[in-house]
Amino acid sequence: MERFTEGQEVPNFTLESTEGEISLYDLLDEAENGVVVYFYPRASTPGCTTEACDFRDSLSSLKGCGYTVVGVSPDKMPALEKFRDNQSLNFPLASDPEKQVMQEWAAYGEKKNYGKIVQGVIRSTVVVSPDRKVKLALYNVRAKGHVARLRKELGCDA
Repeated sequence: MERFTEGQEVPNFTLESTEGEISLYDLLDEAENGVVVYFYPRASTPGCTTEACDFRDSLSSLKGCGYTVVGVSPDKMPALEKFRDNQSLNFPLASDPEKQVMQEWAAYGEKKNYGKIVQGVIRSTVVVSPDRKVKLALYNVRAKGHVARLRKELGCDA
C-alpha cells in the first residue's frame, strides 16, 4: 500500500483494544479535531515505551486541542494490557496481530534495521480529521521527540 498523503481519505478499521472493540470512524465521530493513530512495533520495548509515555504525558494537551489518540501494534491483547498497566497509559492500544490495518496504512513493510532491509512495523503516525481525511502523515519517525514535534505541527503546544 502507498503511504497516505494529506487530504487522502482513509479506510475505517475496527480492532480489539485495551478499551474494548474500537472503530476509527466511531472515534472520529466523537473527536472535535480528529484522531491521532500511531503505529509502533512492540509493547514494552525501550523505544515504544518512550513513545507511549510521551503520548500519555501529552494526552491532556492533545485532548485540549480536540484530538483522540490510539496506538496500534501487532501485539496480542495480554501484552497490550500489561503494557498499559505497567506504564499507566491513558489511551487505547489496539491489537493488529495479522498486520492487516498496518499494511493498509503503509505502516508495515520493508524498512532498514541496523543497515539491513527487513520486513516489519514502520513507526508511523497518521492524524485523521473528522472528515476522514489525512491531516498529517509521518512515516519512519523516531520514538524520542516525536510527540513534541507532533504537538507543535498540530498547534497544541501548551
